[in-house]
Amino acid sequence: MSTLSPTAPLACVPAAIPATQRKAHFELARDLVTTRALERLSLPEGYGFRFDPSAFDDVARFVTNERKCCPFLTFEVQVAAQSGAVWLRMTGPAGTREVLDAELNLADACGCCSRGAQ
Repeated sequence: MSTLSPTAPLACVPAAIPATQRKAHFELARDLVTTRALERLSLPEGYGFRFDPSAFDDVARFVTNERKCCPFLTFEVQVAAQSGAVWLRMTGPAGTREVLDAELNLADACGCCSRGAQ
């Protein structure tokens, strides 16, 4: 019988990101969610962010490392047809949105909110 929980705990593990990449990763995260996000949606257990199509490579790079740091998160990247918007949805078990608020300073730092997005 396994003693492991079927769901990962709601804990981020920054050390899972190689030390040489860690500072740049957190700077990219801050830039994406506070400056480059054109819209932010509150989801039942997470957030969705809309980006300009030119952000795709940076969003992909962010997800590559963030999934190591936060294994409880589910990531969904959607790219609209004809060079349309890029959406990143980060969701997880109950409590995920509060973890994201704390880890990404979303409670009051999202630049997209000052442009009227919710």
